Amino acid sequence: MGAFIADEKLENLRKYKYSGVDKSILSKYVLNPFWTWFVTLWPTWVAPNTITALGLGLVVFNLSTLFYYDPQYLTEKDGATGPPKWVYFTWALGLFWYQAFDAIDGKQARRTGMAGPLGQMFDHGCDSLNTTFECILSCRALNVGRSWWTVSAEVVAIANFYLSTWEEFHTGTLYLGVFNGPVEGIIMLVVMYTITGIYGTSFWDKKFLAVTHLDRLIARHYPELLYHIGNPGLNDVLFIFGGVGMLFNIVLSYRNVYRARKAQRKYVLSPLGRFLPFLITTGFHLAWLSGSGPLSGKPHQAYILRSDLFLPFLLFWG
Repeated sequence: MGAFIADEKLENLRKYKYSGVDKSILSKYVLNPFWTWFVTLWPTWVAPNTITALGLGLVVFNLSTLFYYDPQYLTEKDGATGPPKWVYFTWALGLFWYQAFDAIDGKQARRTGMAGPLGQMFDHGCDSLNTTFECILSCRALNVGRSWWTVSAEVVAIANFYLSTWEEFHTGTLYLGVFNGPVEGIIMLVVMYTITGIYGTSFWDKKFLAVTHLDRLIARHYPELLYHIGNPGLNDVLFIFGGVGMLFNIVLSYRNVYRARKAQRKYVLSPLGRFLPFLITTGFHLAWLSGSGPLSGKPHQAYILRSDLFLPFLLFWG
């Protein structure tokens, strides 16, 4: 153990005590009562980490179906013939139960007296893997495949997870807002997978303004606005929503860190330096991904992005 964590730091690990704040209305009034009941179905001899691992196993199974039906990570418009629609229902079920397993492992730990920092580390490690796995699955379901939208989704997903961990490190508390990724974000993905299972991936290519009938309203009253904003697809709007959400999370997280550092009478700007590893590695991966190569007579296009290497690259990055 000392080879990975210095001996003088192990004492801090023993002192660690989980602290969390969850302001989600959906979690408080709907999901948490279900989770509280669900954990009682588990025998007390089942270790909390076993529940965590089983939940991750569901997502790994979902990912394996993608590898089986579409290992090249193409979309239907690029020539892919799968996955079949029923697979998306399994993705929805797998993610829903992953969330449930992830929610009750801590309850099981407290219920059995096995709560501890190493279990929390294992839980966060599984969550970090799921972040990348769900990014890959959701971008396939949204019919974007090998595209810069998928790359941007990977950056946003990793950034949000890094941001949450950074915030907890400096405040000692894991904050989950009224609308947060582990609760509402996952439920949104479950609904999205279900819709894809019903209508297919091409549904998300439909124009947002046409589906919502806002195009007629804007054309009638603000025709110049329609010219400037265009008519993005439903998938485009969801990605933009995710990017705006990340900016919102940055502001809220730094506000919490700022207040904690002020209360501790410490410098409020020094925590920002811990963003450097994320920024450097992200810049490195984007530069690597942008490299051109002799692919299909288009040497100026990003080689990895347009090749079968894209999916392994995303897994390596995450």
